[in-house]
Amino acid sequence: MAELCVGSVLVTGANRGIGLGLVHHFLRMPKPPQWIFATCRDPKGQRAQDLQNLASKHPNLVIIALEVANPVSIKAAAAKVGEHLGGSGLNLLINNAGMVKPKMLEAETLEDMTDTYTTNTVGPMLMGQAFLPLLKKAAQGSPGSGLSCSKAAIVNMSSIGGSITSCFGWEMMPVASYRCSKAALNMLSKCQSLAYKEHGILCVALHPGWVQTDMGSSAGHTPPVTVDDSVQGMLKVLSSLSEKDTGAFLDWEGKVVPW
Repeated sequence: MAELCVGSVLVTGANRGIGLGLVHHFLRMPKPPQWIFATCRDPKGQRAQDLQNLASKHPNLVIIALEVANPVSIKAAAAKVGEHLGGSGLNLLINNAGMVKPKMLEAETLEDMTDTYTTNTVGPMLMGQAFLPLLKKAAQGSPGSGLSCSKAAIVNMSSIGGSITSCFGWEMMPVASYRCSKAALNMLSKCQSLAYKEHGILCVALHPGWVQTDMGSSAGHTPPVTVDDSVQGMLKVLSSLSEKDTGAFLDWEGKVVPW
């Protein structure tokens, strides 16, 4: 299978976990992207040390401050990315930043639900809006017809926890606010696929597996999937996507996840 080949990619929440894993894999590609934009809340902080170390060795890696719950921060980040890209567009937007508050349903609050929904659902919507001009530019500048992640795509990092049909892991991790936000993110992904198809932009929701990250381990259980395996699998899936897959909800092995 052909390896994913993109000129430019932006990953949110890139300072740790799956986001950082994605950055590592993009840098290690035989033909790495010309630009890798890695965003996080505090690029100069201790939690972004690994990213800083990578950026010092790789001139194609640009770290950008971004708070996905803040429209002003998103617009500023889009402007900076546009400056770096010059006349070219952004091929791949990966909305990876997310949050979970491990609480039982009876302990959920208005604040919990609002914060989680704002980060996990509204953030990716605002990112899609802000980066739409750059994604459209990439699609227009790519040869051939049809849709692909090499041309222009939005990938929303979802979760099987947002599957209403499955309700996977309820006994271990009820996390209602997280589940609701991801179910809503799935619908957003479908809406984006319908709205942006005419612009040549592919949109999918992707379940990375239950991964060994701080978030994945927050319920006190050790997840079965490593960051490396998850990221390798997802990039393989992304390389194979075409027009027929836009609007789909898939997992890191390419299987369709039930809504």
